[in-house]
Amino acid sequence: MTGRLSSPPCYAEEIAPDYFDPLGVDPEQARDVARWRKAERTRLRAERSALSVAEREAVGTALAAHLRGLLQDRFDGARGKVFSGFWPIKGEPDLRPLMAELHQAGVTIALPLVEQKAAPLVFRHWTPETRMVRGDWNIPVPPPDAPVLLPDIALAPLVGWTAEGYRLGYGGGYFDRTLAALKPRPFVIGVGFNAARLPTIYPQPHDIRLDMILTEGGDRTAAARET
Repeated sequence: MTGRLSSPPCYAEEIAPDYFDPLGVDPEQARDVARWRKAERTRLRAERSALSVAEREAVGTALAAHLRGLLQDRFDGARGKVFSGFWPIKGEPDLRPLMAELHQAGVTIALPLVEQKAAPLVFRHWTPETRMVRGDWNIPVPPPDAPVLLPDIALAPLVGWTAEGYRLGYGGGYFDRTLAALKPRPFVIGVGFNAARLPTIYPQPHDIRLDMILTEGGDRTAAARET
């Protein structure tokens, strides 16, 4: 493969495994990228699933520590801000203890969910006492009467990532659509496993670079290290 190509993020390869933006990209090349990404998702998810419970817990603990420090150093602990986390699925790091901790510290917590197919995500208020309901793909989500919020800081779960800040997600395109629609755009932190680094995801026009990539090893974003 040659040229500029890439990955459409988020929760739903089941919805559109061959999702790509036809504008500005050769269709055949885009299909090649979509096939490559699907194979990479399968490989990376299999490697993640092979980790032991203890290994996953260690990654979650390390990530929570890095996030805690980041929020304190750059956002005054995120007090007075809306922080969007995520409910872990498919072997993702479990950051729910940090979400509960931030809630106790006065941070407003939101969770993203799909309310309409092929549309931007909606962020609804969450607390440790929220009675969750089953959303798309049986992911627990806040109920429909939970307030809709606009995040100031948002986490984006990673299947794969690059040092330039690009994200390989589940293939539904939801995070890209969401970031393109949000005004003002939140500070977006991709969180995932250090071993999931890729040399490139062949960025295409619809791919949106994240503000930071964070793994159990800390900040992995080349742009952040250069500033």
